[in-house]
Amino acid sequence: MKTILLSLMIGLIFGSSALAADPPTKPAAQAGAVASTHTPPVAGTPAPLLATRNNPGTPAVKAAAMPKKMQTNRGFTISMFLVIIAATGGIVVWASKSTSTAADYYAAGGGISGMQNGWAIAGDFLSAATFLGITGLMSLFGPDGFMYSVGIIISFLTILLIIAEPCRNAGKYTLGDILAFRSSSKTVRAVASLSAVVVSIFYLLGQMVGAGKLMQLLLGIPYKASIIGVGALIIVYVALGGMKATTWVQIIKAALLMFTGLVLSIAILWKFGFNLLSFFDSVAASQAIQDHVRGVMKHPSAEPGFDYGQRFLELGLFFKNPLDQISLGLAWILGAAGLPHVMMRFFTVPNAKEARKSVVVSMFLIGAFLIMVSFLGFGAALYVTPQQITALDKGGNMAGLMIAQYVGGGAGTFAGDLLLAFVCAVAFATILAVVSGLVLASSAAIAHDLYVNVIKGGKADQGTQIKVARVASFFVGAIAIVLGIACENLNIAQLVGLALAVVASANFPVLIFALFWKRFNSAGIITGLVVGTVVTIAVLMVSPNMTYPKKIAADAQKIILAMEKKQAEGAVLAEKDLKALEKARVDYAQNKNGTSLVGLDAPLFPLKNPGIVSVPVGFLVTIVATLLFRNRREEEMFEELFVRQTTGYGVAKAAKH
Repeated sequence: MKTILLSLMIGLIFGSSALAADPPTKPAAQAGAVASTHTPPVAGTPAPLLATRNNPGTPAVKAAAMPKKMQTNRGFTISMFLVIIAATGGIVVWASKSTSTAADYYAAGGGISGMQNGWAIAGDFLSAATFLGITGLMSLFGPDGFMYSVGIIISFLTILLIIAEPCRNAGKYTLGDILAFRSSSKTVRAVASLSAVVVSIFYLLGQMVGAGKLMQLLLGIPYKASIIGVGALIIVYVALGGMKATTWVQIIKAALLMFTGLVLSIAILWKFGFNLLSFFDSVAASQAIQDHVRGVMKHPSAEPGFDYGQRFLELGLFFKNPLDQISLGLAWILGAAGLPHVMMRFFTVPNAKEARKSVVVSMFLIGAFLIMVSFLGFGAALYVTPQQITALDKGGNMAGLMIAQYVGGGAGTFAGDLLLAFVCAVAFATILAVVSGLVLASSAAIAHDLYVNVIKGGKADQGTQIKVARVASFFVGAIAIVLGIACENLNIAQLVGLALAVVASANFPVLIFALFWKRFNSAGIITGLVVGTVVTIAVLMVSPNMTYPKKIAADAQKIILAMEKKQAEGAVLAEKDLKALEKARVDYAQNKNGTSLVGLDAPLFPLKNPGIVSVPVGFLVTIVATLLFRNRREEEMFEELFVRQTTGYGVAKAAKH
């Protein structure tokens, strides 16, 4: 099997290079069309940061064509990607030589230090969504983007004070181990494993689609080919290297990400002498940012005396409903603590002390990176401008890449293209590392909980367990590929938010009660996991995240009426207005009689994240089911569990690596 997987990896490396390579010939007309999309910096913007360091400028947007594609140096970018693949592939081969038991495969033999595990946990949380998504949100909506990440830091207090030590002492490899400690029910194991797989797949879909879009945009590789290539690479990583390889890939990726954030932050602030007041004054004074805020607030003309620049530095541009922030924060604070791939990290350290140390280290790293992301977001708004960012990607996800290229000197310069290629490779490594952890968590749940403990009744030799886990990783990777292709046009933030809400509403309540409530039993576990998951999905299905065709038709009708009014008044529509009118008529015709997936004309639930409803329901049904179906034997087992989670008695010793 190892020979087959190594062959697959080698083929993937050379195949990616071939797919990404420019065609040998390109029609002149096509080449010109592509070149025309790469416009020079908008007139009035300051010079690239590495080119000039004087007189902080105030970018202004004039009537210039916005770039629709990002200009990259294909040679630099491909080289950087191949270096990342080769380096991580080498780690996988090295780790595979010391992966011989189930403990090695699932938990690296418990031999990872607290410092190393802290960097790996930081790598788990610093995903592509954190790096690219939050930078983009801040470049378009100011501090609201930072508020989106506050839940990440607060969640670590939950992990540090409640989860880390008990999980390390009471568990073995998975959530199912902790839940099944007091229960002999195979149903508990089965439900826990299915829950872990569902959550992991929802979470990794965002990373898979992000990888596909990144490679499609930067390397010109078709989206489907990108998804298949990334999925195949991940299968090789997980199947061969297990937890040890995944851990070291995460550590290296986290170090690269911290280095990238530090370099870009220093470059952005250097021009202002590291004076934050001067930096933010320039942000508020930017005419481009003021125009963008006016558009976000839907002010056709500037209101006299209203400071649009100052408004960009205040909360409320993105999260207009405070309950949305509360709901999302609740999902983050409780959901992050129960994510399967994060929980598995506490089984990789030798003792509870190292588990706590790993949380403290990861908190410091994540907090520092999120501060640096703030400078990247505001720097992108100031220098690249929100108009150019949204012209390339409406969600702002390319803002981090655009500011990196700008810092280096801009498109077409050696330093600019090299820095962009490096940041792109780091983003790619970020995706590889996070998806590896998620696939490993899913394969562990299937192999250890479902196969070994449910099907085989706990009787399976070490070799068989590893083989089943590797086969499971193949199937999970295949599912991720299929769903990643199918979800190309879906809202990725919705999928990640759903994963967190499911964990907060189902996994977290049963985990907390299993560790600290004596009366808790199998009925509570099964009910909490099933009902919490179902309610979360049900609320999401009637929320604004779903597509409502009649809303699309109504918006299209507004455009049609406005354009037809102009024509009636004798105005000649520009080409772009004619295209907008044509598209609006098509959208109206296709959606005027449509309904959502569940037959609704409009959302019944007003918030984007269901956490504010699903989390209380998850806790409530878990408590009620426990009280209704009492089990004295499981209550008696609590004393042993409490001693073990408090003292670490009975925990397996760490393996030496």
